[in-house]
Amino acid sequence: MARAASRHGATVFAALALLLASPATAQDSLPPAPYAYKQLPNPDQEARAQALMETLRCLKCQSQSIADSDAPMAGDMRHQVRTRIAAGEDPEEIRQWLIERYGDYVSYTPQLRPMTWPLFAAPAAFLVLAALLLRKRFRRGGDGAADEPEADALEDNA
Repeated sequence: MARAASRHGATVFAALALLLASPATAQDSLPPAPYAYKQLPNPDQEARAQALMETLRCLKCQSQSIADSDAPMAGDMRHQVRTRIAAGEDPEEIRQWLIERYGDYVSYTPQLRPMTWPLFAAPAAFLVLAALLLRKRFRRGGDGAADEPEADALEDNA
């Protein structure tokens, strides 16, 4: 009886191990999307697709556009862009679809919305803060410079 339970436990463990490991191997076996690495036959459509892909960020690489990235996810995004351009969609509509699907981060040129206000306001706030600090520093520095000759004169007299 103990042998049967042990054998049954080993079978269940092996089945679970295969079941859990199968998604990891399934991803690599899929071929890339048809338009991931293949250009559109129409040069005008390909130029519009390329221009759009240059402005979209690869979510995996994060420092490359989907046009430059070799990540599988970027290939899928290139395929989506080219397929939709070939179907006659406007590049701005495709950009909006990708932003809705992946979030504002996918675009190198985020739109002004309540969620993106800090992106636009932070640089201006830092410039104002830097100007105030520099102004305060130079005013204080000017007063200190006037006091130094008096201190030198006092030392000379002593």
